[in-house]
Amino acid sequence: MNQKITILDAGMGKALKMQGVEIPETIWSANALLVAPEKVQSIHEENILAGATMITTNTYGVIRSDLKKAGIENQFKTLNLQAAGLARAAIKATGKVVKIAGSLPPLNGSFRPDRVRSVEEIEPLYLEQAEILAPHVDVFLCETMSHIDEAIAAARAARSTGKPVIVSFTLHEQNPGKLRSGQPLEDAINGLGEVDLEGLCANCTLPERIFDAMPILAKSDLKYIGGYANAFTHVPDDWLLDGEKITDGPLQLRDDLSPEIYSKFVGQWINQGATLVGGCCGTLPSHIAAIATSLRSR
Repeated sequence: MNQKITILDAGMGKALKMQGVEIPETIWSANALLVAPEKVQSIHEENILAGATMITTNTYGVIRSDLKKAGIENQFKTLNLQAAGLARAAIKATGKVVKIAGSLPPLNGSFRPDRVRSVEEIEPLYLEQAEILAPHVDVFLCETMSHIDEAIAAARAARSTGKPVIVSFTLHEQNPGKLRSGQPLEDAINGLGEVDLEGLCANCTLPERIFDAMPILAKSDLKYIGGYANAFTHVPDDWLLDGEKITDGPLQLRDDLSPEIYSKFVGQWINQGATLVGGCCGTLPSHIAAIATSLRSR
């Protein structure tokens, strides 16, 4: 296998659902920690055995605002620590050499740049989560960042812990090379110039848009340049997981992203300069296995 390529894990949500774990629309990731922590660890192990060399803590959505909706905000620290512990336990169980990426997610709804608050307001919130996770992770992954301010706040907070930081943007589905906010990817990267980053990625967007963005990301010449796409057909502009509109709630998955087809997209990104690749929402360990298999034949 190409040792220069880091393989990130797949998404957690679909795998949990396939194992019979309830995915509520408020605290989907936190609920798994509460009712089926052994399943979370098992999915981590599946990803590692499939070929992942970096796994992500199940902390996407384990944030104060979401926990508050469910009346369990007082478990914020405990659940973040538990998520990190399950990732570490999975590595120990498999006996593999794998890094842990601490996930720092959007704080007021995924894919909603219009709901991103000021850097001054959200940086302390990111810092609280980052300081809890820092002793237990190898790197931070500020992921699904839809707005420049969101990325700056998360990256600053994560970097202040002394750990390496990767920032990953979610991209506009119709306008190549732009964040979901409409801001140019180049501007977002330049806006992060003050932060000593370890990597830049694009995630939770169409694989086709990651292909468009990869040459822009690769100009940065950082250790980790990458992408991990979702398998959604489309994310409405005003979407909310726990919203009441007809377009809210669980998103429809594409039927044309089998592990083999997905791995072909990944191969294109690697040809463009990607050094970190994996899968996001709607992907499974089987997608990671296909990536690992394709890398062995390169």
